[in-house]
Amino acid sequence: MTNSYNPQEIEAKWQQKWEETGLYRQKIDWDKPKHYALTMLPYPSGDLHIGHWYAMTPSDARARFMRMKGYNVLFPMGFDAFGLPAENAAIKRGIHPKKWTYANIERMRKQLRSMGAMFDWEREAISSDPSYYKWTQWFFCKLLEHGLAYRKKAAVDFCPQCNTTLAREQVWGEDRHCERCGTPVIKKDLEQWFFKTTAYAEELLDFSKIDWPERVRIMQTNWIGKSVGADVVFHTEDGDPIEIFTTRPDTLWGATFMVLAPEHPLVEKITTPEYKEQVTAYVEQARRMSDIDRESAEREKTGVFTGAYAINPVNKERIPIWVADYVLMTYGSGAIMAVPAHDERDFAFAQKYGLPIVEVIRMPGRTDEDGPLTEAYTSKTEGHLINSGPFTGTPVAGAAERVTAWLEENGLGKKAVNYRLRDWLISRQRYWGAPIPVVYCPEHGAVPVPEEELPVVLPEDVEFMPTGESPLKFHEAFIHTTCPICERPSLRETDTMDTFVCSSWYQYRYLSPHYDEGPFDPEEGKYWLPVDQYTGGIEHATMHLIYTRFFTKAMRDMGLVDFDEPMLALYNQGMVLGPDGEKMSKSRGNVIAPDDLVQQYGADTVRAYLMFFARWDQGGPWNYDGIKGPQRLLQDVWEIARYDYVPGEVSKEANRALRRKTHQTIRKVTEDFESFAFNTAVAAIMELRNSVLEAMRMANVDTAVWEEAVNNMLLLLAPIAPHITEELWAQRGQPYSIHQQAWPTWDPEVAKEDTITLVVQVNGKVRDKIEVAAGQDDETLKSIALASEKVQKWLDGEPRKVIVVKGKLVNIVK
Repeated sequence: MTNSYNPQEIEAKWQQKWEETGLYRQKIDWDKPKHYALTMLPYPSGDLHIGHWYAMTPSDARARFMRMKGYNVLFPMGFDAFGLPAENAAIKRGIHPKKWTYANIERMRKQLRSMGAMFDWEREAISSDPSYYKWTQWFFCKLLEHGLAYRKKAAVDFCPQCNTTLAREQVWGEDRHCERCGTPVIKKDLEQWFFKTTAYAEELLDFSKIDWPERVRIMQTNWIGKSVGADVVFHTEDGDPIEIFTTRPDTLWGATFMVLAPEHPLVEKITTPEYKEQVTAYVEQARRMSDIDRESAEREKTGVFTGAYAINPVNKERIPIWVADYVLMTYGSGAIMAVPAHDERDFAFAQKYGLPIVEVIRMPGRTDEDGPLTEAYTSKTEGHLINSGPFTGTPVAGAAERVTAWLEENGLGKKAVNYRLRDWLISRQRYWGAPIPVVYCPEHGAVPVPEEELPVVLPEDVEFMPTGESPLKFHEAFIHTTCPICERPSLRETDTMDTFVCSSWYQYRYLSPHYDEGPFDPEEGKYWLPVDQYTGGIEHATMHLIYTRFFTKAMRDMGLVDFDEPMLALYNQGMVLGPDGEKMSKSRGNVIAPDDLVQQYGADTVRAYLMFFARWDQGGPWNYDGIKGPQRLLQDVWEIARYDYVPGEVSKEANRALRRKTHQTIRKVTEDFESFAFNTAVAAIMELRNSVLEAMRMANVDTAVWEEAVNNMLLLLAPIAPHITEELWAQRGQPYSIHQQAWPTWDPEVAKEDTITLVVQVNGKVRDKIEVAAGQDDETLKSIALASEKVQKWLDGEPRKVIVVKGKLVNIVK
């Protein structure tokens, strides 16, 4: 028996034993309830950082807890392996992306194993394996078949110096320059592939079937951005239609100008010769800006007049048409009616450029004598319509609906719902991604590659351009192929898919990563799906977490699954900051390397500290002094569990106190694990440790009471510190494995306190604390509180009210 606690020796020993015995290999067992636990898979960047540990080890502890609770738990791991960093490594270091990626995977796999997590490695899935992306491509073809994938022209960032398109991540700085050469980027229209996420916009707003954090639900709701209003058609003086969407049809009579997005197809057509040069320069400038910058509320609004006019359909007024960068083609129709009297943005624009401001909603109390408006009046509920033709005098509340009905009756517009959500652009002009499985035939156009010819494999014999252009464009053997329909010479698509496509369905591949008859084995799916508990960062709220919901809903409609949501419950962890309280970065020199910590303290201590130092959903700064508490805990547990306890003079009170503390701790840790409150669970185990140390020092409890406390302490600690508890469980002669034991249960009678401290307040201030028997009713507690001498001197006669709170506090109101 090893005398001293050597975490490195113990952890290596048990990790090997777990692997040899297949402890974490999970199989279908219809006699047991299942629990599919999933934590977001990492990108193989080269090293696990402490953020990975903070996300994964508490997730592992929760999965272990569920297993001990009697569930058949699946907890898989894999790698989201495609992406831009691998391509940058190829360009900068001359390393092939595949070699760089798989070397990193090998290193990170070893680091992940050092955590001691219960990952089922036989289910590992790597998104850059052809056996994986074959099914990513299959999903593309299925979405295309079901009308959920399509191709159209779209603007991309383009570097004129490097002669290549750039991913969002490659455009840097406020001046939006190329990360490689520093040249300002431009927008360029290219044919791109899209997934029709908007087809599920309304359903994506329904969170009734999932238990996800409110913050994520709000972020997704805002991202989807549902608006109810009306579509109205204006016409230019030459008769060109301009459709607009408005949430305020009740203000149509106040529209004094129109604004088109710089990208709107009518801009070039309607701009008059005298304004051509000015408009062209403005459009070029706007196309270099990001949508976020263009929409910024802080940024001063700019625009240019086109020289053209439109006719307001409700009052036939002639109104000027402007171009402004704050209007986007990606929202609505790329055109708006501007009502400066009742929209803050339009008001500022009209004032800047001297455009008319016509009031059509009169606020309560305002008269014509009050003069022009000094700011926009935007209320939808207070006031009445003026200068609004047949609706003059109508209360503004409900006016939008009445005007919409009138528009429909008169053929001028119709009720409409608009979403801010755009379809998902999945084309990427880079090499290291899943090739889009499409062939372009001169006769048949875009033709999907047949299933039997999948995967379209990425060629490895490619040469990377210093410019970053995708080498697929220059790979003759890859480009040239034949049409699947007519066998005529055709060209292969050279774009690859957004890496978020790969991660939108990875939870399904984990079920059967070697299955070759579909993306997953249906028998595995019947048992394990959907995911019961997902964990990961909130930064994925409006991309990955929307995309994976879209994928599952599309899969349902294809008949691949029979449920609506991919993950039933979601929990977001916070972030571990550097010791200086700042976000960790190499430039700040505040990065914490988990490998060094494991070498110094052992994985169990690192795990325990990460679960103890902060609330998991909040995180906080790393503290080297703080790790000493969990380190001391494990050292004490080592000594306690191996101690040859011999009782001395046994005390009934001591027996009762230790049993009570044991059962209270079981209750507390169970509740904390269920609510992801790992920090207070560790704190509760520390308190139990203190009580056991006191019993060891006094030797005043029965052996059975001692054994109950020590064994339960090990069981409660097992999900948090799996190696040391496994070792001590074995040393105590218990059956292998501690992780296969049932989670302990508590007896409410044993856990019940004999006495409580009753806090007595007078007008909110504490005036006495009284030890009383536990379990007494409110009337008795009132009587005890009022009888206190310390309380009596603060009372002048009968109190007005006496309130008992949770049987622990009495508040007396004089």
